[in-house]
Amino acid sequence: MLKEERFEIILNQLKEKNKVKFEDLAVLLHVSEDTVRRDIDILHRNGLLSKARGGAILREKDPLSFYDRQSFLTKEKDIVALKTQQFIKDDMTVFMDGGTTVCAVASYMPLDIKLRIISNNYSLPPIIGQFKNIELIMLGGLYDHELAVTTGVTTCNEASQYIADLFIMGTCAVDADFGVSATSIPDGETKKAMAKSSKKIIALANQNKLRRTETFKICDIDAVDYLVTDLDSNDAELESFRNTNIQII
Repeated sequence: MLKEERFEIILNQLKEKNKVKFEDLAVLLHVSEDTVRRDIDILHRNGLLSKARGGAILREKDPLSFYDRQSFLTKEKDIVALKTQQFIKDDMTVFMDGGTTVCAVASYMPLDIKLRIISNNYSLPPIIGQFKNIELIMLGGLYDHELAVTTGVTTCNEASQYIADLFIMGTCAVDADFGVSATSIPDGETKKAMAKSSKKIIALANQNKLRRTETFKICDIDAVDYLVTDLDSNDAELESFRNTNIQII
């Protein structure tokens, strides 16, 4: 069977089932699981599907609205959120931008933590309300209903007035060669402004965001200090990031 024929079968299976497993495809295609993995990797790189643990899923709408993403990959987000806790310390000033993974990070913080959080993410206030020792500064600007964030010149200018110890950045795509990129230019400009005013940057990326690029570049990979994913740090999917200065968590 030609490789292109396998691709067509894999994509047809996805349309029917929404999710496929390596072992099932190997049986169906009469090839090894390693061959299936390579096929799925090629299809993933071409934006035709999204890789998932043990297989693949239909590529998510890009960008998903905030409300769509709330129920998407919740287990993976929880893993990323828990891994990120080690970097959040008392008395820090922290940038948090938009996204459901950032909200998950906030929800897992210790209730007695003492922080100043600066954010354009308007889904954060209900979460932060339970933390009595957090000063929350919300950035103004044009409100984006789909992403539940503010964007624009006002947002960027206000962000630039602060110096943060840490920027906890939600991501659309992270690639070892092309760095961090975004689908939305206004949202990307906010990330750039926060990154420029931060001492350390943490990029949050579940496995579907890795080895992908989008249109608007945020920064090179070397500008990021920590890459936090839902994968084990020794996972083969992270191999391309090992020759960079980024610390994989």
